[in-house]
Amino acid sequence: MMRVLYSLLLVVLSPVLLGWMALRARRAGGRWSVLGAVRFGRYGRTEAEPGAVWVHAVSLGETRAAHPLIRALLDRGHRVLLTHLTATGRAEGARVYAAELADGRLRQDWLPYDFPGAARRFMRHHRPAVGVLIEREVWPNLVHAAARAGVPLVLASARMSESSLRGTLRLGALLRPAYGALTRTYAQSLTDAWRLEQAGARQVAVSGNFKFDLRLDHERMTRGAGFAARLGRRVVVIASTREGEDAPFIEAIRREIGQRRVRGDDSGPPLLFILVPRHPQRFEAAAELLQAAGLPYVRRSRLLELGDDSSPAVQACHDAVVILGDTLGEMAWYYACAQVAIVGGSFAPLGGQNFIEASAQGRPVLVGPHTENFEQAVGDALAAGAIARAADPDQAVRQAVRWLDDPASQHRMGETARDWVRQHAGAVARVVDGIETLLASAPGPAMLRCKSSR
Repeated sequence: MMRVLYSLLLVVLSPVLLGWMALRARRAGGRWSVLGAVRFGRYGRTEAEPGAVWVHAVSLGETRAAHPLIRALLDRGHRVLLTHLTATGRAEGARVYAAELADGRLRQDWLPYDFPGAARRFMRHHRPAVGVLIEREVWPNLVHAAARAGVPLVLASARMSESSLRGTLRLGALLRPAYGALTRTYAQSLTDAWRLEQAGARQVAVSGNFKFDLRLDHERMTRGAGFAARLGRRVVVIASTREGEDAPFIEAIRREIGQRRVRGDDSGPPLLFILVPRHPQRFEAAAELLQAAGLPYVRRSRLLELGDDSSPAVQACHDAVVILGDTLGEMAWYYACAQVAIVGGSFAPLGGQNFIEASAQGRPVLVGPHTENFEQAVGDALAAGAIARAADPDQAVRQAVRWLDDPASQHRMGETARDWVRQHAGAVARVVDGIETLLASAPGPAMLRCKSSR
């Protein structure tokens, strides 16, 4: 009954919701297809080959988190259907899996809005053998449609914060059946597993976090390390900054550089900061803030135009205090360029961003006070001495520079971080094994076709 009321409310509020989506798309840029037919589960006369493993990664972060899983599925010979809700997630998938898209082993599509008919048409069109939702994407009508179509659903690398649990329990009559209809749930931690069970999930197991199974981009890392060597400077990357963080970090950089000049502290190679906003729609705003602060900067996109690690690119950085990271898909390059990493999204109440790639590269990492999205990982890493916490951007910049001034401590913490990541790997293999167990007992394409047409 509650799901019916929820569906009616979606229909009533759809003009407002679609208007919000259109506004978000305009701000973010990219092609969102907000009113496209596939967003409503309408595919015309096109036919999709049934039996793929469907992986839903809503946005950029979830798409990146799903990379190890998708790669493992492809390596084991499975076809993959990859769906998204945002243009940034879709663009990332298209970039990473260009070869697999070309040869048909992977297909991309938009996930339709959570209207009952759209969800049913999605299942009828694609007829996946099993569905995998990444981290926390549980939609009532989508889950119901999957159950009706006989498609087992797995929630993988699942997490649930205390605040999310409170919200879920408030909507218990709507969300509890959705969580209860999941075939299996693989939680990131024991705490997540307990909260997911409270939310209604059954068959909950602790598998760990996919982010520990990342495959490092060694080609970009090699280029980044080579560029840093040619620069001959001490480099701090401030990665994945979000709304409200760029300005205080730029002010912290300005203050640190100014104080060093006043003290006449020119010992060692000069400092260079790399500022990487998480979302491309904020690249220009960050550039304006750097300009207003009087900090000489060069864009990463300009370095690429000059020839990546060419002599002109190195020369373009000569007078710069900041490299503005205005490109996508190059986080491996940014971390490889730097000796120390500050990871944003955690210096404003936004829940934090993924710091594990920096740790996997052996970089000492600083995070801020707001890390609810990575609660277990941050707690474990702090206890292991693999990362450190700073109260605000000023403290983070000062601590990063102290590490640069103490190479022995910097190296020791970086090695601790690298070892810590290795110790937590293995989540993907556990989940893929579970998916293959479901596939072994799943009905064939013909049966799927019959079920989804009911």
